[in-house]
Amino acid sequence: MIYRIVKFGDPVLEKPATPITVFDGELRKLVEDMFESMYAAQGVGLAAPQIGIAKRIAVIDVTFKEDPAAPIVLINPEIIHTEGRLTSNEGCLSLPEFREKVTRPRKVTARAQDLEGKTFEVSGEDLLARALVHETDHLNGKLYINHISALKRDMMKRKIRKLMKQGEW
Repeated sequence: MIYRIVKFGDPVLEKPATPITVFDGELRKLVEDMFESMYAAQGVGLAAPQIGIAKRIAVIDVTFKEDPAAPIVLINPEIIHTEGRLTSNEGCLSLPEFREKVTRPRKVTARAQDLEGKTFEVSGEDLLARALVHETDHLNGKLYINHISALKRDMMKRKIRKLMKQGEW
């Protein structure tokens, strides 16, 4: 099932998500649907709050289906190590049509649980590092615009309010 992507302005995007405690078939189905929704939206990462579900689940595939071993499921993730800095354009499925330069760690290690509830660690550089931090931010109620200047953020919010008034958001 393909879920509709929740856009900026929906309160679910700005609240910390609830930890997962039950690892069952329902969770597997949700993760499957999240991958399907992410690919349909042309994304490389998706957090459950972005489909209106306030749970600590994220999926990532920075190869966008090119490498069958690349998809990552993160349940209850936390960033445990960062290294270096990298500034690059960043976008978000919940802020379509907007991109801004954001400085993130160049290397990241995250600790999470898999679909069985087993704890694992995943490390990544560059785009994968960015995705790990971006999706974990979503689960903590933050968006990438929290990492840009107040001026740029205010300009973006003004444009979004205008789009909302026009019924285009």
